[in-house]
This record gives sequence, C-alpha cells and structure tokens, in this order.
Amino acid sequence: MTAAIVVGFALVALFLPMASSGEKLVLAAEPKAAWQADWEKTIKAAEEERELVIYMTQAFESIFREAFQKKFSKIKVTAVTGRGPELSQRIMSERRGGKYMADLYISGNITPLTVFYRAKILEPVKPLLVLPEVLDTSGWFEGKHHYDDPENRYIFVFEGTPRSGEITYSTKLVNPSEIKSYWDLLNPKWKGKIASVDPLVAGPISAAQIFFYKHHELGPEYLRRLYAETDMTIVRSNEQLLDWVSAGKYAFGIGARQVDTAMSQGLPLNQFLPGSLKEGSSVTAYNGTLSLFNRAPHPSAAKVAVNWLLSREGQMAWLDSNHKSGGLNDSLREDISKEKVSEQARRVKGTKFLWLNAEWNEELDKIRDIIKKALANKGK
Repeated sequence: MTAAIVVGFALVALFLPMASSGEKLVLAAEPKAAWQADWEKTIKAAEEERELVIYMTQAFESIFREAFQKKFSKIKVTAVTGRGPELSQRIMSERRGGKYMADLYISGNITPLTVFYRAKILEPVKPLLVLPEVLDTSGWFEGKHHYDDPENRYIFVFEGTPRSGEITYSTKLVNPSEIKSYWDLLNPKWKGKIASVDPLVAGPISAAQIFFYKHHELGPEYLRRLYAETDMTIVRSNEQLLDWVSAGKYAFGIGARQVDTAMSQGLPLNQFLPGSLKEGSSVTAYNGTLSLFNRAPHPSAAKVAVNWLLSREGQMAWLDSNHKSGGLNDSLREDISKEKVSEQARRVKGTKFLWLNAEWNEELDKIRDIIKKALANKGK
C-alpha cells in the first residue's frame, strides 16, 4: 500500500466521527440555482434603489403598503392611486415634461392597451419573471400566462373573473332553474320585465355586450333581439335599477353595479353563477393587469414587486384584501385557495368560458350601433 493511500484512509477515518454524530459532511459547496442567485441579486439592487413607485387603483394600495412593505421593508412604496383615465393623463403629462416617475401600472385592462401600449412606453414583462412558481405556467388558468396586448408581451393579466352577462334577477319573481340559456330571456313571459342601465354608456355592461356579440351561440342576432323584442326599460341610475328589481317591478336588471353589496344588505336579488347557463360565462380582467414602464426609475424594485404580486403569496394577499373590501375578483392562479372568492366571481372547473380579448373593445362602436338600431325598432 502506497503512502498516499494510507494518508487518504487516515483522513476519511478522521472525519467519520463527525458524520456519524449527525453532522453533514460537506466536501464542496453546492452552487446556487441560477434563479436564486438572480433573485438575491435583484433584491439587493432593489434595496439600494430604496423606492418603488406604482400607479394603481386604490384596491391594490393596502397590499403593497402592508404585505409587500412588511416583507421588503427596505423598499419604500410610493402609491399613486386613481381611476384609469386620471392616472393615464397624469403619466402621459409627466413624460411629456421629461419626468419618468412611474415604475409600474396596476389596474384594469383598457388604459394600458389604449394609452400606454399605443404610445410605446412599456417594457416586456416576461424578462422580469424569476421565481419558479411564477414562471411555471401549469399553475395558471389554461396552463399559460395571459396578456392583453396583441404581442403577448407588455400587459400581464393576473385576474380572470367570470361573469354571466351582468344579469341580476329578482328572487321574488324568478326561479333561476327556469333560466337555462341566455336565449330564455327572450321568452314572451319576460316581455316588459327587463330593465338595463344605459347600454350606450361604458361600464360593466360593455363586457356583457362583447360577450354576447362574440359568443358563437349568441352573436349579433341575440343582441338585436334582446334589445328589440323584450320591451326593455333603460334606467339612468344604478340605484334605481337595483331598487326596481329588488321591489319586483322588473324581473331582470342588466349591467347593475354593486349587486354584491345590495345582496349583503338582504335585498331579494341574485345573479347567475358562472356555468349556470348553457352557453357558459365570460372571463376577463376588470382590475388585474400589470405593466412596466420603460425608463422606470427603480427597475430592480419593480422586478421584486412583479414577482411577489404574481407569486402564491402575493395573489393570496390580493384575494384576501378583495374579500375584506367586498370585491368580486378571481386570480388566474389555479394553485391557490379560492375560499375567499365569492361564488359570483369564482371560475368553476368544467364550465365553458369565453376569454374576452381586450382588443375586442375596439368593436364596441359596432356593437352599440346594433343596440341603438334595435332600441329604435323595439315593438315594431
């Protein structure tokens, strides 16, 4: 036996007691996964930037000021809140003045597409994604990431809330088991018993109109007949619509807001649950997209925020906040608990869903023209 081999056995014998006593023998440090090294580097850079500026609707302010701020205490969150039109006007005005203040925009799906995407002031989102649980598309609706822009790069969608035509019904007058299809609203039994918010004014009803128009089992003919043959009453006030339906003056109300609040107050109202009608339901983001601005002043902090928000932890924090505020939204993540998502807003497996492409909003003028002509010819 050579001297080298003897020395080798001696060294092994020397370390064997350490291993047998339960201590792990590390012969070489294991390299970190590439994503982990990238993530740690990003957090460090974000802490050096020290700030994150998000323009968003008020619904997201609390989770960033509380849950995110608690986890990443060295990154100060500056939240600028408001509605889409207000925020977009402010952002575009700032940029025209050479001020690049916003890192992220978190809100609905219209403004990012019609303003920021068209102005070419957004950066792709995918290069920001680091965490394996975010990148793994198997945990997301339809096994993929959804975007609202034509290139599938710039407007990431994390909300997918179903709606069944924005139809509210009076529980005094309607047995929901009688209504198995959207076409059943055209039954002569309901003539003169349907009211609607102004169908020519933007609001939740716009998504319902697009759904009806684009659905291959409904289409333009359904829209025309709905507004021409039902002797529909147009109501300007949302409160009046809810009052009349809850009082039983009308059996159905289309396009009403804050129905969940009215129901929680004990009013005899309800809405058709996703999947309860044979044509299925629409799915879209009412308040759940994110976009990264080019020339963002805090790119690393933005990267941290995006990964956190899209993680299971971030999406659960958002759904919890939604639940507390009475919001009706569902996350596109399918690998998290949905117990805090209202039945009216929860996607049900096995249901037919039509994803409402944000670009279809460009067809609203055509859709409203059909409705306008139908209303002019109603009763004829």
